[in-house]
Amino acid sequence: MSARFNSFVILAGMRTGSNFLEANLNALPGVTGHGEVFNPHFIGKKDVTELFGITLDAREANPKPLLRKLRTETPGLAGFRFFHDHDPRVLDLVLADPACAKIVLTRNPVDSYVSWQIARTTGQWKLTDAKRLKSAKARFDEDSFREHLAAAQDFQLRILNTLQTLGQTAFVLDYEDLASVEVLNGLAAFLGVEGRLKAVDDTLKKQNPEPLEDKLENPQDLVAAVARADLFALSRSPVFEPRRAAAIPHVVAADAAPLLFFPVRSGPDAAVRNWLSGLGGLVDGFDHRTLRQWKRDHPGHRAFTVVRHPLLRAHVAFREKIVSGQLADQRRVLIRAYKARLPDPGQPFADPQAEREAFQVFLTYCRLATLGQTGNRVDPNWASQSAIVQGFAGFHPLDLVIREDRLPQALAFLAAEVGVDAPPPPPADNAAQALAAIWDESLETATEAAYARDYTGFGFTRWRD
Repeated sequence: MSARFNSFVILAGMRTGSNFLEANLNALPGVTGHGEVFNPHFIGKKDVTELFGITLDAREANPKPLLRKLRTETPGLAGFRFFHDHDPRVLDLVLADPACAKIVLTRNPVDSYVSWQIARTTGQWKLTDAKRLKSAKARFDEDSFREHLAAAQDFQLRILNTLQTLGQTAFVLDYEDLASVEVLNGLAAFLGVEGRLKAVDDTLKKQNPEPLEDKLENPQDLVAAVARADLFALSRSPVFEPRRAAAIPHVVAADAAPLLFFPVRSGPDAAVRNWLSGLGGLVDGFDHRTLRQWKRDHPGHRAFTVVRHPLLRAHVAFREKIVSGQLADQRRVLIRAYKARLPDPGQPFADPQAEREAFQVFLTYCRLATLGQTGNRVDPNWASQSAIVQGFAGFHPLDLVIREDRLPQALAFLAAEVGVDAPPPPPADNAAQALAAIWDESLETATEAAYARDYTGFGFTRWRD
């Protein structure tokens, strides 16, 4: 056994070369790969249903004993291959274990998809004798390819994020690396075993070595689909805004109705509270324990929040927290570091143009804050609503996210849901009028840059549309 690791796992997918990689590892003295030990349909190899005295049914009931026996009853360093559709309980166990070496094997998803389709057609998943090669052409199907691609990307992203969080690393190979004895010997060094390969094991033969277009019945469909596919996960926009807690102390409930409101700062908080108070008053001052108890005591409850248009919300935060002087530290930062021209705390601007210019500076600050590019914490009054709602979900997912422009109808719906008579809808406030007095196209553009997550996530359009 390696002094560094007590086992290894090959994190791969179908038709990525994992059989070939395992064969080469098995050629190293003191290394044993047991195949797809946690495949839902067999243990290790097709039609095998028992390993180390543990049956398939026993493994399904609890995979830990088999994982333990694999490590303790195999001479030397033992491992197995794991794909995205294998037992998810095992993935959690091996990723969290620093003594289990992680080997990540990838392949161009188009190649792996086409190879998979051919293997399904021929029924030939491994080839040891080139004379027995079964040839066939695959038919490219865009929907199934998209599913294949999404599964591969999600699996790799989960591995990456988990290892980053745990401070671990993996040995990463691509399908093309498997032809290099130098790379495979580098893997042996990573595993901490003494043996080295003199040559790549040639027991398994490469199937379907033809050019990609020769493997397909309809190569023209592949070209069109790949042009539309996100092969490199470019759509995964990085999010640098800090994650937020659920802000439980600010949650309020109606006293005489099972309704629970999770407020978003600088939203229509007061209007919703007033409406809830019409249902017998308010209950607040929760912590995690008392909020869970309230939920247990109110079966059939509904939890909700209200999101406001990002431009309107930013302007409300600007006026109520910055111009007013309520958040004095942030106000000083805007004046000193961002050269915002603000009136004395609580005083009005000299004219709409002066307010527009100062608000433009504030929107720039909001954009930098949500990108993690300021030295100050992101205040909940201008944190993205996406981050705030995700924070609520950290406690428990909400039943309803209401857009402010549908507030009267949504509150009436909630009252009907829990079987109470709805109080009168809250009156409109003057926040929209204040924004209209200074609005121009530049404010729309700056807000879209600062809160792209909210526009995309909640489907907001331009405020003036």
